[in-house]
Amino acid sequence: MFTEKKNQLSQISSRLDLFTHRKYRVYRHLTLWIAYWFIFAISYKNPNSIEPYATYLKIGISFTLFFQAYVNMYWLVPAYLFNNKFRSYLLGLILMLTLFSLLIGYVAYLMQDLQIRYAPLQLFDPKPAMYFAFALVFVGASSAIKLFQRWISDTREIAELTDVSIRAELEQLKNQVNPHFLFNMLNNANVLIASDPKKASQVLISLSDLLRYQLYDSARPEVLLSADINFLKDCLEMENIRRDHFDFSVTTSGAVHGIMIPPFLFISFVENAIKHSLDPDHISFVRVNFQLIEKQLRFNCINSKPAVELSKNMPGGIGLANIKRRLELLFGDHHELAINETSNSYSVKLILNL
Repeated sequence: MFTEKKNQLSQISSRLDLFTHRKYRVYRHLTLWIAYWFIFAISYKNPNSIEPYATYLKIGISFTLFFQAYVNMYWLVPAYLFNNKFRSYLLGLILMLTLFSLLIGYVAYLMQDLQIRYAPLQLFDPKPAMYFAFALVFVGASSAIKLFQRWISDTREIAELTDVSIRAELEQLKNQVNPHFLFNMLNNANVLIASDPKKASQVLISLSDLLRYQLYDSARPEVLLSADINFLKDCLEMENIRRDHFDFSVTTSGAVHGIMIPPFLFISFVENAIKHSLDPDHISFVRVNFQLIEKQLRFNCINSKPAVELSKNMPGGIGLANIKRRLELLFGDHHELAINETSNSYSVKLILNL
């Protein structure tokens, strides 16, 4: 789920590159120019215009509009608006628009003799106030484009920082599992060396297989579900070697082979089940079941509880807070976790939408 979300964000980011990446800058500007000439120049035709002077004037006005837009986009906005200097930005913008409006008005004034000479034909003659209003809209659109690009850039940086933070937190949470598990297994082997060296040897051999999984296979962002199930089986088998009166089972249904999941999603629940099923005087059990229905993985873990409750302060386990946090980061709302406790059993039901 986490990888899928990242791929979706990557696809969205690649599409947004059209608006932000430097390699597409020429195409963005060409599109803007073509759109402008189509809407404001080619589509506006007056048969009573004095040609070609009216066209020359429209071309000159168009270049002044684009010049102001570029000055705004590449100087005023980055230098003032992005630095929260709103007064300086507004002052510079108004000054620029006023100067060019007066310039256009002065040029139109110099060309008045053309309207007298070619009467009753008319020259395209925008008044300074009208030009100022139109230029304000045009330059405002350029500010909106620049702000939109900045928003995309900032959003992308925030997403990247969030991704890095989440990965760092996930790695930290995952690493909290490994040292504790190794500590338990080495402790088990240490206890068995004196009482049953053969069993201690079996534990150490199994431990080497587990270490291989932890150091190599689980280093990837995702592992095969079947590999993680085998890991749980090995953990329970090692506990079976260490304990008397202990029974366990790991069952599956559905096509679980080929399914990829983040590593160490279920070991916390199994460790908890092992710890809280400990009963030196009676038979205890741990039952683990995996069920795959379409794209929904259901995990069930149930364990017996001792007749006499052991101290809750006994060491071991990283607590449910760790695994809940991992599930939240990895799956968000695409998971359900339910925990039930009775007088003689403790059960966990986890549903993952893959």
